[in-house]
Amino acid sequence: MKLNKYIFGVLALALFLSLNTFAQEKMTKDEWKAEMSSLTEKKASLTNELNTLRTDVNNLKNTKVGNVDDCYNEIYTMIGATKSDVDNFRRALADLDGKIRRNEGPKAERQKDLNTLKVNKITALPEFFDKVMNEEQALLDAWVEAPKDINYTVVKGDCLWNIAKKKEHYGNALAWPTIYNANRDQIKDPDLIFPKQTFKIPQLTEEEKAKYEKLRKNYKPTPVN
Repeated sequence: MKLNKYIFGVLALALFLSLNTFAQEKMTKDEWKAEMSSLTEKKASLTNELNTLRTDVNNLKNTKVGNVDDCYNEIYTMIGATKSDVDNFRRALADLDGKIRRNEGPKAERQKDLNTLKVNKITALPEFFDKVMNEEQALLDAWVEAPKDINYTVVKGDCLWNIAKKKEHYGNALAWPTIYNANRDQIKDPDLIFPKQTFKIPQLTEEEKAKYEKLRKNYKPTPVN
């Protein structure tokens, strides 16, 4: 074997260099014997290592390696699942990950979805464990969900225009129709609102924000004579 020739070649070279060094240094007979004894021990050690390697190689040759799919199926069986179950789990996790990253609420529902995956035994597989138990939960924890709407109690001198203009609401007076439409049960005339009335102030959709922002940029107040 190539390995055998290599080891004994190294040993022969070492012996040659040692003998050459001995000659140069004019070693005594006792020193020469001691060095030969050391080299003999090294040879025995290398021979034992070679025999061990041969045994390992033979063992590997006799080892039967199963099909990869069979190995996976055996693992799936241990957790009471099938390949189809795992594929479905993988798709469900990818779908939930997308919803969480897009902040598709409500957040509480996404937490329920994640909790359902957490108790599934398939989560124990290395492919999923850290993502389900740590990564997705961290994304949910970082998700700050704004309230859908808030309440505002009218005070003397208020009008829908000024309420919508408040920074804590829309910061855009032209968005007042959103407040009006959300409170039609109380507001019969948008020009007539009364102190102590409590209005819902809904969150604007992205489409509404864009629409009212465009109106604000193009708005030109009527000149006062």
